[in-house]
Amino acid sequence: MSVRIGEILVEKQLITEEQLTRAVAEHQKSKEFLGQTLIRLGFISEEKLLKVLAGQQGITFLNLKDVKFDDEIIKKMPAKFAWHYKIMPITLKGNVLTVAMSNPFDMWSVDDLETNLGYRVETVLALSSDIIEAIRKYYGVGAETIERILAETPQGEKIAEAAAKEKIEDLEKSPDAASVVRLVNQILQQAIHGRATDIHFEHFRSELLLRYRVDGILYDAQVSENMRYLYPAIISRIKVMANLDIVERRVPQDGRAKVKIAEQEYELRVSVLPTLSGENVVIRILPMLMLFSMADLGMQPGELQILQRVLQKPHGIIFVTGPTGSGKTTTLYTCLSRLNTRERKIITIEDPVEYELRGVSQIQVNPKINLTFAGALRSILRHDPDVIMVGEVRDFETASITIQTALTGHLVFSTLHTNDAAGAATRLIDMGIDPFLITSSVEMFVAQRLIRKICAQCKEPSKTPLDKSQLANLPKGVDPGKPVFRGKGCSACNNTGYKGRTGIYELLVMNETIREMILRKESSDKVEARAVELGMKPMAQDGWEKVFAGITTPEEVQRVTQVAE
Repeated sequence: MSVRIGEILVEKQLITEEQLTRAVAEHQKSKEFLGQTLIRLGFISEEKLLKVLAGQQGITFLNLKDVKFDDEIIKKMPAKFAWHYKIMPITLKGNVLTVAMSNPFDMWSVDDLETNLGYRVETVLALSSDIIEAIRKYYGVGAETIERILAETPQGEKIAEAAAKEKIEDLEKSPDAASVVRLVNQILQQAIHGRATDIHFEHFRSELLLRYRVDGILYDAQVSENMRYLYPAIISRIKVMANLDIVERRVPQDGRAKVKIAEQEYELRVSVLPTLSGENVVIRILPMLMLFSMADLGMQPGELQILQRVLQKPHGIIFVTGPTGSGKTTTLYTCLSRLNTRERKIITIEDPVEYELRGVSQIQVNPKINLTFAGALRSILRHDPDVIMVGEVRDFETASITIQTALTGHLVFSTLHTNDAAGAATRLIDMGIDPFLITSSVEMFVAQRLIRKICAQCKEPSKTPLDKSQLANLPKGVDPGKPVFRGKGCSACNNTGYKGRTGIYELLVMNETIREMILRKESSDKVEARAVELGMKPMAQDGWEKVFAGITTPEEVQRVTQVAE
């Protein structure tokens, strides 16, 4: 049969005689299906092979990405069968169950399914990668592991009680076995594979939600409804990994863990929060090795030159502003990486330390022992630093010491939670800082947001023109005549049309005019208007320029800059 398949492929000129001869020799050694050998050697793609096999066997080849699966059909086949045999149920008509598989000669799997499920099984062919993706999507992460764990629950015990009684030593079983250790590993692997930055476990009275944050947006992950019965054991496993107290369930806890997946190391920042229905967990995923590049920030050449020029100053403060999750820390770390030379001493005070920077002394704030931003600042000045980063200015004391540090000849970086650059000075004045001290110490305010980039794999010109509200909100100087692009949605971007993020910025450089307005305590609106007259590019304009450059979409700029529609 195998040789006949090879002959057909040669007849159709999909492979050469030489390739067939080599594949047959390899096939006889490995004893695998000849088609698998041809694919492994790179002589033919799986799709071309399966289409030939489908024609030869008189069965259908399906593109699973075009198939809409019915939840009722999914329930007819347990996850353990789907994962074990790498098959996906398609339809059920009467007593005939149609399944997708990638090997038409695996009749043993078909016989086993008919015996265990009681249906007559018919097959169609589909790409193995599409089958795996469909199983993950419709059965949920770790579904097979959950089924096996629950199947091993001792008779006579309720599932929920058994999960609650799970001992810590049981969690340390080999990940090869059906254990909570393996289940948590699968959840982490799926998150990292999907480019998630955060994993959210949210427990409610009757359900458990698992959500991944990808490119700043939360997406529900498909999970088995039985996962909620294992939730106490899952929480215990996560706590063990992060060196937290597994017994304490009444107060918030924070910890860290390190994992290694595919030769890449990641640091997990774990936060446990007690709620009315149980403990909620958020896991932040941080790569251990990050390369911070000025070019990767997404600044336009003009703004990048301004930032680099200010970085050359020997003293003063650079404030980066924006809400939580707007990329402020990445911008600060990029600036520090640019300044990180053997000639400079750099010390940071952070809460928490997100990335480790080689050659930089990093201090973790710890309120439990009264190690605050202000307290640490007083001490580090005795260590003769050239550059200091204060993670966040939250109060008058920290702001005052930060400004005094800049006035004594240090270059200081810090962050503020304000919506725009002009509002940062007003925020400092509200804290009680004298306007004179602001104008004497601050060199620049940088406001920023993160926007999603259009997926390069499915990017296409938009067929939908800008609507009236979008045209009305276009900043001055932006040409609306240029084409706009959008992402159609594909497997690479999980059908969102977006993949990856970049920043949009506005840089308010202090000059005599702006300093005089701050001394007079002018409103932030007036300061911003005057700064724009003097050449500052507003953040919305930077966003729209990226729209017409084909980097992002109008909807994304409106979402991030909160422009009214």
